[in-house]
Amino acid sequence: MKCVICKTGDVKAGVASFTLDREGHTYVLRDVPATVCQQCGEPYFEAETTRRMLAQIERASESGVEMAVLTYRAA
Repeated sequence: MKCVICKTGDVKAGVASFTLDREGHTYVLRDVPATVCQQCGEPYFEAETTRRMLAQIERASESGVEMAVLTYRAA
């Protein structure tokens, strides 16, 4: 598959970081499984991975954290 962003890079399995800014709070998830463009680095996340990322961020948000750097947990 070719990257839809740069149109030239091939995408391969790897890991990436995901950053979300929401209501003045910043959350970073590291080591998230993704398909990553080898040319520009654009990550593509599966739907289930995205659901888990957002759930993990929601838990951090509910605990009152305003800024967090988290390691992705698959389960």
